[in-house]
Amino acid sequence: MIINLQSFIDKEQPVWDELEALLERIGREPFGSFNLEELKQFHYLAERTSADLVQIREFVTQTELQTYLESLVSRAFGEIQEKQANSMRFRPLHWFFKVFPQTFRRRARCFSLALAITAVGSLFGGGAVMFDPQAKAALMPFSHLHGDPSERVAKEEKQEDVSMEGKSTFSAHLMTHNTRVSILLMALGISWGAGTIILLFYNGVILGAVIADYLIAGEGVFLTGWLLPHGSVEIPAILIAGQAGLLLASAMVGWGNRLSMKMRLRAILPDMVTLIGGVACLLVWAGLVESFFSQDHEPALPYAVKIAVGSVELVLLFAFLMFSGREVRD
Repeated sequence: MIINLQSFIDKEQPVWDELEALLERIGREPFGSFNLEELKQFHYLAERTSADLVQIREFVTQTELQTYLESLVSRAFGEIQEKQANSMRFRPLHWFFKVFPQTFRRRARCFSLALAITAVGSLFGGGAVMFDPQAKAALMPFSHLHGDPSERVAKEEKQEDVSMEGKSTFSAHLMTHNTRVSILLMALGISWGAGTIILLFYNGVILGAVIADYLIAGEGVFLTGWLLPHGSVEIPAILIAGQAGLLLASAMVGWGNRLSMKMRLRAILPDMVTLIGGVACLLVWAGLVESFFSQDHEPALPYAVKIAVGSVELVLLFAFLMFSGREVRD
């Protein structure tokens, strides 16, 4: 209850003035940036003014002051509701360029583990082919990789241009196939990580075996020009899918976490969705590049150009994942 109305007004007037000034600023800069402290202050001022309005209503004669406070409170909570509604609206560019790389960095340990598992598999596959060239028939699931790399290079360089329709069909096949593999990598995390680890290792074995086979045959330039343009995006995307699978596995295992499994899974679900969604976007690009760029070889397209393009892609992807969406800190 207010004992002295004038004293109450003198005390609370600065609060109302500050709230009105913030509302005017929002009106002038509807898309302006507010730091965390300003947002907290705005919310505090709105709540305090609302409490003042409840008290001032006891004075029936103060209809002008009551109307003024009602206007302030209405405008303030209208802005709060609008901001909340906007925050719930999906913004694709904001999600891809900010939320996705932030999530990737926050779960970097899982990515490092996925990379290490794949690297071990690559060393195993490459070593197996170096010691026994016949092992590639057992290691590589694709029949077109079982032959002599030099013969394949000669055949590819003589191949006539594929029609745009054929490239489009091949591109769609690559996108859907790689996306299915990525979703499987993530879903296998429910096996406490065993399935994800095995599939990451096997993918590494195939990659290592192919690299060793072409290097032994002296076709390293062709391999780099063929693999780098799309592989610079496709391989990291598969690793990020493995990252999501290992994140799921960590929630299943729950070492050092006293929360229930249901709570752990609920906590990581947004990050898993973000990671696999980002993977799908990257694989769309990789599929387009592989179909419309990687499959063209010398003399139609110099290997130096393909290697340069692939190198630029790799650098840009690294910069995107490591720096995009970083917050400026005081």
